[in-house]
This record gives sequence, structure tokens and C-alpha cells, in this order.
Amino acid sequence: MSSPRPGSDAGDTGVLRPHAEDQYAEELHLLAKEDDRPRPPGWKLSPWAVTTYILGDGDRITPKYVGARRVVEVAVATLATDRALLLLGVPGTAKTWLSEHLAAAISGDSTLLVQGTAGTPEEAVRYGWNYARLLAEGPSIEALTPSPVMRAMAEGRVARVEELTRMPSDVQDALITVLSEKTLPIPELGHEVQARRGFNLIATANDRDKGVNDLSSALRRRFNTVVLPVPATAEEEVDIVARRVDQLGRSLELPGTGTGLEEIRRVVTVFRELRAGATEDGRTRVKSPSGTLSTAEAISVLTSGIALATHFGDGVLRPADVAAGIVGAVVQEPVSDRVVWREYLETVVRERPGWQDFYRACRDIS
Repeated sequence: MSSPRPGSDAGDTGVLRPHAEDQYAEELHLLAKEDDRPRPPGWKLSPWAVTTYILGDGDRITPKYVGARRVVEVAVATLATDRALLLLGVPGTAKTWLSEHLAAAISGDSTLLVQGTAGTPEEAVRYGWNYARLLAEGPSIEALTPSPVMRAMAEGRVARVEELTRMPSDVQDALITVLSEKTLPIPELGHEVQARRGFNLIATANDRDKGVNDLSSALRRRFNTVVLPVPATAEEEVDIVARRVDQLGRSLELPGTGTGLEEIRRVVTVFRELRAGATEDGRTRVKSPSGTLSTAEAISVLTSGIALATHFGDGVLRPADVAAGIVGAVVQEPVSDRVVWREYLETVVRERPGWQDFYRACRDIS
């Protein structure tokens, strides 16, 4: 493995959220040392080792993504070709998390990132200018400010574009030449940047954003699309939530979740039932609220609950600690969602054995 990037915070315990390649540097180094399989040009690891890094090996390599192995294999195989990768899914299905770890394992650098918003300019995908140098010296390579995509091309690394469909259509289409010709023209200088081996691009998109800024057919053809599903079972989702809450808790110096597994299961159960519109046993139909109630939101609710238990309680996660967060996650529309939530409380939660403390805490908050 290469040494940390200049300015990186590897080993700095004061960093709230280290980059994946810094946080898991030891695992990446271990895999690189033992990896004797063929590596695509420019890759730090073989596709097999990248997949092992993502899914874990049950021993020394911790899982970063909990889900179907085939989904990860298809994503990695795509990046080993000249096709870009589009990770598509509902909010909270770990699209950003997976893209970061893929870039870290393949390139050793997950920071070449473009965040898509309605205000993302074309310069974020192509290049901009240092206007002080431009005015003083005129157009030149030195006056040019490369985008993360341009840097990834020049260095043979993986670039990431988050929330692709949130970006204006003309900005999206700036990627077409990059992905098809592997070239970024600079007409002002009569110059171009050609992608080096190892370059590729991972984009993420929320499939609830259909109709916001849909991809053109020309751009969509440049991607292989991998759909990330919601966790298939409650146990799988509990496992994901418990792992992430524990990781976040360590970075925030909060206690572990060992004593709070019951509350984790409860939050996951509530979210899954409201998403599905039915209780786990299928006997009772319930209305679904307007929000997504994603796995990521469950992680947020529980992390906030642990903070409450730590700083204002006895350190043990209890129903009252998660009640406020769960009500806030469910009730996004003040009128309609509140009706849905109260009906769920009265028809499901109140009658469920062992849930009386949770019922009372949610009633008090509501």
C-alpha cells in the first residue's frame, strides 16, 4: 500500500469521520500483501480482494456492506471494464457507503468526489479557472483548476458522483465524452486530458428522484446499473444497524450497543412494518407514512438515543431514548403522518407484549 496522501488524517484520532482508506488502512494493507491474483491496470487490489474487503472474510477483514455477494461482484466486475457504475436504490441502501469503499479499495483514494445538487456547476465535472492567474497570465494549464473527475482521469483513479439525478441535465451530459471517449477536452487551450489506466467512475442515484433530472438515454448507456435492495430480512437489517451504530458510537466516544439490542430490534421492526404497510406476521394492515424510513434513518435514531442515554440517563438504551427520534423520523408531514403514526401506536404498539414502555414514551412525545 502507498503511504497516506499529503494532508490526510490517517492516525489522527481527532478526525470525526476518517476516509475509508485511512480508517481501514490495516485491512487494505493486509489484503494487498496477501493478494496474488491478477489486478486490472491501476488497481491496488484484485477484484477478488476488493470484494473480500467489502464483504469481509469472517476473520481479519470486517464487512463494510451486508447484502448479496453477487451484487458486489457485479459492481466490482463492472469497474474492471471500461463501463462506469451506477448504484441505484431507495434512500438508505448504502449507495454512498459502498461507492466510498469501492473507490478506497480500488484506488486507495475515495476523496475524488462530486456532490450532485440542483446547483452543481459544470466546472465540478470538467474544470474551472484560477481567475487571478487567468487575468495575470492568460489561459494556461497552470491557471486551470481541475475537477475531481479530471484529477481521477489524469491519475488513473476512481471518481465518485453522488446523487447524479440531482444535477442539472446539462451538467450530467458533461460526463458523456468522459465516459465514452475517456477524454476531457480543454478547447480554450487546444488541449485534452486522456484517462490513464485505472480510471473509472461510480455514480449514485436515488430511485425516488425519478422525474427530477432523469438521465438522458445517451448518458444512461454509459453506465452499468446495479440496484441495491433494502435488507431482505429483519435480522439482516438489525445486523447492519447494530454494526453502524457501534462504529458511529466509537467515533463519538459513546458506549457500545450491547445493552441496546432490544431497542435496535424494536426500531427496525417499526420501520419495516411502516414501510411494508403490514405487521411482521402479516395479520394487520397499517398505513405507510410519507417518509422513506430507511436503514440510515434507523441508524440515526439509535445513535441519537444512545447519546441521550449516555448524557442524560444511566447509559442503558431504553424506549424513552429512541421515542423522540422515531417520532421525528415517521412524522414528516405534520398532519397526514401524525394520523398514520397515532393509528399505528393504538392498533399495533399498544397491543404488543413487552412494548408498553415504548408505547407510553411515544404517546408522551406525540
